[in-house]
Amino acid sequence: MTPRSRPNTVPPRQASVAGGFVVGMLSGLQAKGLDARPLLTAAGLPATLLTDGRARMPLADYAALYNRVVATLDDEGFGLFSVPLRRGVFEFLCRSMVGGRTLGEALARAADFLRLVLPDFALNAGTEGPAAKIEITATLAMNRDDPRRVFAFEWLLRLVHGLSCWLVGRSLPLESVQFPYGRPAHADDYALIYTEHAQFGGEHLVARFQSALLALPVVRDQESVTRFLEGAPGKIAMLYRRDHEMSRQIRDILAASLTEGLSLEDVADRLHLSLRTVQRRLKQEGASFRAVKAALRRDIALARIGHSARPIADIAVELGYAESSAFFRAFVDWTGEAPTSYRKKARSLTY
Repeated sequence: MTPRSRPNTVPPRQASVAGGFVVGMLSGLQAKGLDARPLLTAAGLPATLLTDGRARMPLADYAALYNRVVATLDDEGFGLFSVPLRRGVFEFLCRSMVGGRTLGEALARAADFLRLVLPDFALNAGTEGPAAKIEITATLAMNRDDPRRVFAFEWLLRLVHGLSCWLVGRSLPLESVQFPYGRPAHADDYALIYTEHAQFGGEHLVARFQSALLALPVVRDQESVTRFLEGAPGKIAMLYRRDHEMSRQIRDILAASLTEGLSLEDVADRLHLSLRTVQRRLKQEGASFRAVKAALRRDIALARIGHSARPIADIAVELGYAESSAFFRAFVDWTGEAPTSYRKKARSLTY
């Protein structure tokens, strides 16, 4: 399969990543005057991902591209910062954090370590009333909404939060996150990666969660770090997304029963769990039935419209839309264009 034939080829049950994250990941490389297209080509991905922030790619491909960019630049910071983060920084961050007895101690170790290697950012973790918080401030001399700055905040929060979840062996739901930039075009994905309660335009990044979580014991050791580093650092993108665990099970059930219009109660019955249990687990993951269903519909719609000749009205019915007009409006929200024009563009890229 050629690279040009793969935009938005995302199997219905497979998690995907918005193109906006790819634009951000490659923005540091481009700012240095380097051509990012060969990296996309080598990964079997279309160069249009650089300009189409609404395009999507499979999560596994995103993780592979992550590692490829790091290897090319010898910089685990993607060329975003005033000093490069040479390969090995991620490993030593992991080994530093695993030495903490509790999550609170591990985050304090992360803050100390990053202070040494990342002068453009400051990480702090602590309590604020009944809540705990991770606070990230930056001294990057960039426009507030520069893709490099946006991705730097996205990446660092994802890195610290993902490692924290791994260290304690469970999801750590973020109750809210305030991001220090305007709402990006790919912000809908934040509900699956960070939290459904995202705010934009703050002075610095503040992620809040239950303070009791700081006392959770670290359950990993140095030996488990060695195993974890296989596929790192790109694998961090695949850990503890909100579409994992209970959310993924719900997604699979919905994907197999698209035309049935299942409610959360129906899904709970098929999981042989009580409604309260399913709701509790979704809350623990920082997810909701509505968000999981919306993400599934979006991914299937992109695959069906972009890579099949099925009538658009039939696809709308398959996805549970009572009226084609409702599907049309949803599709425009997802991609910024009508289904017909999106299909035409996707077909042109296959030749």
